[in-house]
Amino acid sequence: MHEERLSLTRREFMKGAGSAALGIAAGLPAVSCRADEAEPTPPSTSKVVLIRDEDVVSEGGAIDAQLVQQMLDAAVVTLCEKPSAAECWRDIIQPDDIVGIKTNVWQYLPTPDSVNDALRNGVLSAGVPEGNIGVADRGLVNNELFQNSTALINTRPMRTHAWSGVGSLIKNYITFVPRPPDYHDDACANLATLWELPVTRGKTRLNVLVMLTPQFHNVGPHHFDASYVWTYGGLIVSKDPVAADSVGLRIIQNKRQQVFGEEQPLQPTAHHIALADTVHHLGNADTNNIELVALGWDADMLL
Repeated sequence: MHEERLSLTRREFMKGAGSAALGIAAGLPAVSCRADEAEPTPPSTSKVVLIRDEDVVSEGGAIDAQLVQQMLDAAVVTLCEKPSAAECWRDIIQPDDIVGIKTNVWQYLPTPDSVNDALRNGVLSAGVPEGNIGVADRGLVNNELFQNSTALINTRPMRTHAWSGVGSLIKNYITFVPRPPDYHDDACANLATLWELPVTRGKTRLNVLVMLTPQFHNVGPHHFDASYVWTYGGLIVSKDPVAADSVGLRIIQNKRQQVFGEEQPLQPTAHHIALADTVHHLGNADTNNIELVALGWDADMLL
């Protein structure tokens, strides 16, 4: 598996530079894969793994489940720095955990079953009984397993969004509340507060932003047009949802510039990601504090 550690300067990242120096950026601390419920501030550096495979999505749009599993395994090994995916999962999840895999079921671009299954396989490999694992998106307020969960895995596809700029990992927890519109003010600026709810606080062990076929443009709420979807063939994996969203956002923005021929800011802007860092201290949005490791297919990375 090809691996490239991208040491991006803030200016390079913000401009979407496609070339970056090889090698680990000097002085970056190691990042543990276990969530720390007592941690009041984000880590000084957040590790993000971007893995891509040019064959994971066929020309007809079919997703290769075996390749998805291999991609997730490789990403987790790189993130946790363990010899095998099974050892990583035993570090992320404990056998006595009750694990909710928070997926996304939007009809036009849901989290693929292959991603949900790969995550479930990882949790099972940590020794968690199948009855203590749930996969759901809607109805979480009344979902007994999620309400009693001790650990959460967060996954969803990246797409542009009429209310928040992008549908992100941060936003994915909005179905934990009975009235999602309560969070729509100022382009959903305070979505990070969803992560402070008793049912979510300190529980998230892993975040997987699905970039297999992301959507880079929309026109109004719930809009979908296949011409605004492209095969990127990627997964973004991190403990830090803000850092993962920040990387995904740059890819979306650079795709928009590539397609439209000029910089075309999102409307509305996805400022909830930056605010999750600067106001809510959920994680790192600043590229100076993100260690990005790229694995696999490197054509048109849009970074």
